[in-house]
Amino acid sequence: MLLTITTTARPATDLGYLLVKHPERVQTFAQSFGTAHVFYPDASPDRCTAALLLDVDPIKLAKARKTPDLSLGQYVNDRPYAASSLLASAMANVFRTAMRGASRDRAELAATPIPLAITLPALPCRGGPEAARRLFEPLGWRVTARPVPLDPEFPQWGDSRYVTLTIEGELRLSDALNQVYVLLPVLDDSKHYWIAPDEVDKLIRAGEGWLAAHPEHGRITRRYLANRRGLVRTALARLADADDRPDDALDRDPIDEEPAASDPTAAEAGDAETGTEAATPPVPLAERRIQAVLDVLRAEEAQRVIDLGCGSGRLLSRLLQDPYFRFVAGTDVSPRAIMIAQRRLRVGRLPQAQEERLDLFTAALTYADDRFHGYDAAVLMEVIEHVDMPRLPAVERVVFGDARPRVVVVTTPNAEHNVRYEGLTGFRHPDHRFEWTRAEFREWAARVAGAYGYQVRYVPVGDDDTEVGPPTQMGVFTR
Repeated sequence: MLLTITTTARPATDLGYLLVKHPERVQTFAQSFGTAHVFYPDASPDRCTAALLLDVDPIKLAKARKTPDLSLGQYVNDRPYAASSLLASAMANVFRTAMRGASRDRAELAATPIPLAITLPALPCRGGPEAARRLFEPLGWRVTARPVPLDPEFPQWGDSRYVTLTIEGELRLSDALNQVYVLLPVLDDSKHYWIAPDEVDKLIRAGEGWLAAHPEHGRITRRYLANRRGLVRTALARLADADDRPDDALDRDPIDEEPAASDPTAAEAGDAETGTEAATPPVPLAERRIQAVLDVLRAEEAQRVIDLGCGSGRLLSRLLQDPYFRFVAGTDVSPRAIMIAQRRLRVGRLPQAQEERLDLFTAALTYADDRFHGYDAAVLMEVIEHVDMPRLPAVERVVFGDARPRVVVVTTPNAEHNVRYEGLTGFRHPDHRFEWTRAEFREWAARVAGAYGYQVRYVPVGDDDTEVGPPTQMGVFTR
């Protein structure tokens, strides 16, 4: 298996710092299923190419299986030659630091988009070149996917299931590697190792910042997790929490020609012969959370609202659509989040009446800001758990002490409910600094309310489980 990464960002040899692999050396890394080699066929100031060559050992691979496979197929297959989940696994081992976006010597470069071209000469691709385009183009890549013929000497035999894939774009190297890591087994639609519950954590970690917003995120999740229904539902719920995306994993997959007979989701569409109908899909937690916030704001007669930590702007969109709210503002510490919110809200193309009711700006909640003043209500929806605990008192002072809106609405995950997510081994999102139980949240809320002259009441969001409570807990502070 071969993967090459090329950049023309001068000096191009700085790619070695990002990958933590020296351009002048060939480096070898033992894997449980073979050996990975990293080398640089081209290394100059103008152009640098790093290659990852994975030499799969069929004997090692067969011995690594937990369940013995007595067929000849365990030795005679395409795994030594075609990019697959084995190559993705080698990437995670060999390029671990680069995938985290860390670089001791070139930290600024690691955080900067650079021109990249990634090539996979032989990639199993269920759905052909169109499938590759559907998965990579929404991420900003220019995609060249050419089918590999079964045999060039016999063109009448047609094309194989493999493509030669090249993707080009300007991205951070860490984003590029994580996207390829996830999408390799998705395009192959096969994993060559046991799917354990921690695969959900791997997917959420590698998909941070791009997967939840991908138009095919449901299908990517389903394929990555090999259609393990419980794991798929857990992953989609966590993605929805991360980016307010609805769950569409049970839609028919247009990448495929038809659902596989063994696909457990194929039955979701109902049975035409027996006359049964598909069950109404549940309302996603992210939507129920937004509706709960809107209900509270109306009940409190808050017509001027600021969304602190607005993220991609979905709550802002709903506020702006409702003429009851006379003025809405959104702020986030991330300029990228504000840019995404602007696109979602179609800033610059809104009707003048809506444009005049909206303000979007970048700001940190740990610093007092006059732009936070003058609102009936402030919303911190799934925000506080992203704040380092030592910095949380600063947020409290800014929101409750300096801005002092009449109403503050805070939502945060209920850690007790995490046992209901199959396979969840840590926090619901890799950026969470903490997740509180109901008692911990109430202790914090009561202390803050008492310190700044507010009263607080608690509202469950989502199904209120009799044992572990709702998935989301809400505190409504009124002054």
